[in-house]
Amino acid sequence: MSAGVPLASWKTQIFESLLGFLPDWVQITVLALVVLAVLTSWVLKLKRRIAARRALRAGAPVHAQGSGADFLGPYAPRNQAGGTARPGGREPSGADFLGAYAPRPEDGGRG
Repeated sequence: MSAGVPLASWKTQIFESLLGFLPDWVQITVLALVVLAVLTSWVLKLKRRIAARRALRAGAPVHAQGSGADFLGPYAPRNQAGGTARPGGREPSGADFLGAYAPRPEDGGRG
């Protein structure tokens, strides 16, 4: 009745080939540690998600660690106070910010 197609997934086959020669108690321990790691990551994600929702409801800023292409980390430019510039802070930036190149207002307010 079998058409020669393996019923196990490729992940299961790799697991069995790597741990198949070990005793059963080692296989069970490794499998339990893998399951524990997956469950721990799920719990941590859920805790972060709940904390973010609570912070949004309370109006508090969400403490999120920056990551991705926009996160500069220790390479972020320093502001005048000595700390790193925050993207949502008071320091203006972007295409409309001219900085030192902005035209200076004329004396006396004449225009």
